[in-house]
Amino acid sequence: MFIQIVQGRCRDTDGVHRLLDEWRDTMGGTAPGWLGGTYGITDDGQFVGVVRFESREAAARNSARPEQGEWWSRMEECFDGDVSFHDCDDAMVFLDGGSDDAGFVQVVQGRLRDPERFRHFMAEPMDMLHEQRPEIIGGTIAIEPDGWFTETVSFRSEDEARTGEARDMPEPMRAQWAEQMDAMSDVRYLDLHHPWFASAPVRMPSSGQ
Repeated sequence: MFIQIVQGRCRDTDGVHRLLDEWRDTMGGTAPGWLGGTYGITDDGQFVGVVRFESREAAARNSARPEQGEWWSRMEECFDGDVSFHDCDDAMVFLDGGSDDAGFVQVVQGRLRDPERFRHFMAEPMDMLHEQRPEIIGGTIAIEPDGWFTETVSFRSEDEARTGEARDMPEPMRAQWAEQMDAMSDVRYLDLHHPWFASAPVRMPSSGQ
């Protein structure tokens, strides 16, 4: 899986939402390898889009489509200043991944001292986490070559997320998570109180006729 993170200061929230819905309805069905996206705007006006493709090559083919360029020229007008793009071949999901039913998404960004160790940790079974934090539906992790990472965590609701944050984790789970947090730097949290989502339509297999 390949993930592209798009970020910028939004000046037209309604326009961003409308154009992303337009892309989903008119272009998403034919976008090469597109899997879905998670989107939102923080309280201070920062837009975050986490878009999933089957591969970097599929994302590049989508970007090369003329209609994509025309759409993006309109999308750019909704932002103040530059929009950043982070392309990540090193991407994975945990627990049940994202969910179009999530009521709250927290985006975590920072730098990993040991990306391989973190990746291995997140790939381990998370039965204990699911038991202790049932409000976490799942999420995605995207890691850039320099160790910068973007993680999305989808929750059923923000109230449940805040309650879960205050709950003490049992040992050794608490120690394991503390160790991973100690291996991060420059960590910041972007709360998407009103996230929205898009998913690729289910493609039925060919009958061969």
